[in-house]
Amino acid sequence: MASFNKITIVGYLGRDPELRYTPDGTPVCDFSVATTERRKDRSGEQQEITTWFRVTVWRKLAEIAGQYLAKGKQVYVEGRLIQREYQDRDGHTKYSLEVTASEIQFLGARGDDPQPSRAAGAGAQARQETESAAPVTEDDIPF
Repeated sequence: MASFNKITIVGYLGRDPELRYTPDGTPVCDFSVATTERRKDRSGEQQEITTWFRVTVWRKLAEIAGQYLAKGKQVYVEGRLIQREYQDRDGHTKYSLEVTASEIQFLGARGDDPQPSRAAGAGAQARQETESAAPVTEDDIPF
């Protein structure tokens, strides 16, 4: 039987996306997304549990994310989950959850956008194109 790794996250950007290019010119964009759960602990007190995810987006979708996402924006992310192990400055082993996104969807109302000229309103969706690395033009933006 084949295995399967897929994660869906709806959360808020913790920082502005960082768009960069590999030496061969492939766009790659990194950003962080936080999700928060509210639970009652044993004493009945309300607790908030926040989980942070590091998200990496490639190619055309990376350029779109870099252009239209910003800190504090709500986003839907779908992709593969990877757990990375690393050593902090004190030599302690730490873990991070990283997502290689295959799809993102910008959430929230248009009025939530600090720059009204942007078109990243509710329902705007972009899919990762894995086979084509053609340059992005204004006609390529799906919204």
